[in-house]
Amino acid sequence: MRNYSTLFVIFIVFVLCNNPMFSQQTPSFSEYNFNPFIINSAYAGFENSTEITMSTNGLINQFDGSPRSLVFSANAPLNSDKIGLGGGVLRNQIGVTSITSIFGAYSYKIHFDLKKDRPAWEVFTENVISFGITAGMQFYNDNLLELDIDDDEIFNQNVQATVPTIGAGFLWEKKQFYIGLSSPNLLGSRLAKNDQIQLKNTYYAYSGYRFFTSPFQKVLVKPSILVKYEQGAPMQVDFNTSVTYKNKLEFGIGFRTTSIFNALVGFYAFENLRFIYNYNQAVGNSLLTSTHGIVLSYRFGQGFKNNN
Repeated sequence: MRNYSTLFVIFIVFVLCNNPMFSQQTPSFSEYNFNPFIINSAYAGFENSTEITMSTNGLINQFDGSPRSLVFSANAPLNSDKIGLGGGVLRNQIGVTSITSIFGAYSYKIHFDLKKDRPAWEVFTENVISFGITAGMQFYNDNLLELDIDDDEIFNQNVQATVPTIGAGFLWEKKQFYIGLSSPNLLGSRLAKNDQIQLKNTYYAYSGYRFFTSPFQKVLVKPSILVKYEQGAPMQVDFNTSVTYKNKLEFGIGFRTTSIFNALVGFYAFENLRFIYNYNQAVGNSLLTSTHGIVLSYRFGQGFKNNN
């Protein structure tokens, strides 16, 4: 098993070194559905209260060198419901290559009420458009010397680089429907000083709909879709559906066109705490195997009480 792990790491690094395109791996189904802020700055402050989220994926894998990620983020609205702020730290690792990103985000929201002279007592769902920008740094570390390959000059030194990043996002929500567009890094590797780093722009588009299956509002169904496009790579599409029961338990399934099935289960505790476990299984000829991940979120104020 140890030999297989070493061969896997060397193969991945060899591919990266001969086609040096480094980018953030696509977040798992549970990560971007339950923490859309990590891919879209427009989500900053979109909820009524401050939210802190930690997520990890791939830490319990079958062999060394397989992809692992760790994310910590927080976002909050200001006194005005038009402005949101947030920030985060992301770390992705595969083999001896690690990428650590830090970023801050700002969002501005426009609230629409298409009905004129609405009575103050009338309950309605707002039509909201949010625009976001993000700025940060990405730190690359390729510890090629750990592989102990002496007969290839590609592996005779480590590769390190720091790349500034600037991104933007858009989010529109009307009643139960929402749609988002974003790119965490619009500049790619233009600001990188190391020629070995060729960072491609990554674009996300996602949409979803929330509806109750009965007038008693006990079961909430949330189908969603996410599209990822990156220059030089096949377009990737995620199809997902999750079901929430009484805002206490949640289940979900999904499929990624890179031949990965997803499943999740989670629960809500004390109205402010949410725990999600997700499982990803690669099929077909994929080199990757199953991965496990968790998402832990805490929302202040009323928490997830009205999370619909």
